[in-house]
Amino acid sequence: MKIISMIPARYAASRFPGKLMQDLGGKTVILRTYQATVATNLFDDVIVVTDSTIIYNEIASNGGKVMMSKKEHDCGSDRIAEAVENLDIDVVINVQGDEPFTDKESLKKLIAVFKNDVDKQVDLASLMVHIKDEDEINNPNTVKVVIDQSDFALYFSRSPIPYPRAKNVGAKYYKHKGVYAFRKQAILDFYRLPMQTLEASEKLEQLRYLEYGKRIKMVETDVEGVEIDTPEDLERAKRLWK
Repeated sequence: MKIISMIPARYAASRFPGKLMQDLGGKTVILRTYQATVATNLFDDVIVVTDSTIIYNEIASNGGKVMMSKKEHDCGSDRIAEAVENLDIDVVINVQGDEPFTDKESLKKLIAVFKNDVDKQVDLASLMVHIKDEDEINNPNTVKVVIDQSDFALYFSRSPIPYPRAKNVGAKYYKHKGVYAFRKQAILDFYRLPMQTLEASEKLEQLRYLEYGKRIKMVETDVEGVEIDTPEDLERAKRLWK
């Protein structure tokens, strides 16, 4: 089984433009992320895929592997699908370019899902973290996921799910972390299928997979990491790096 990692990297992020080129301990965020992913030694290859010549040159000039996207894309999945279409691979893991604190153990758990899936029942795998803080549960920027008894995703939402009408039933809340592992065919199918109403409403690309019947296996991790979405996140990352 050939497993690679791809790191989609847009320069023009809406909330924090140019964030991937910000300094983090003497190197850019995107270079830190790339080098941390390579250092896990889990992948047959690690490739940054970007629409930006600035990011392309940053990775290439530091000896890394990088590809230019041929088109504009609405989401990271589309960018990866274009990049892997003609590659001989089985599984691709999407590591977010704004997460320089790559967690090896969580990535190993995602890889294990496919190695143990002999009947190929899993189309995608992704990570989730148990959350208890009510502000986070109700925050629309925190994407929540509900799962079935076999840990397959039932739904993702920016709303608190399940809705806590009954407070004493022991419902657990899970935050979805945007690290995905795809079978190659699943991500190519995504690329070719039009957006439906759930994805359009919630602005969550993973809902397209559910709407078309793909099965997403969720893997629990206790590592939250740091996603650099704002200047404040960057300052927190700098403190952690030290």
